[in-house]
Amino acid sequence: MSDDDVFEGVPGIEEDLARAEQRLTVRVERRTYDKPVTIVEGFEDESVDLTDLASELKSSLGAGGTVNDGAIEVQGDHAERVRELLAERGFSVED
Repeated sequence: MSDDDVFEGVPGIEEDLARAEQRLTVRVERRTYDKPVTIVEGFEDESVDLTDLASELKSSLGAGGTVNDGAIEVQGDHAERVRELLAERGFSVED
């Protein structure tokens, strides 16, 4: 263990740092028949399993959704709640 890095060997620290460094954006878009879709964008690398995160968000919100082109899409207008859920999981979310 190095004297320079006090966090060396701490399990999960790299994952937590990667989450905190990413700046995510949450927006609501109107789709076909004027239905709202909440979109989470800004994932920079493979440190986050988008499928698992999308599943957690959908389950917490009781809504459907998908992962599309590196973004998570959740059916409905859930912008505020999604921001809260992402913050609880250690992500930085822009307003």
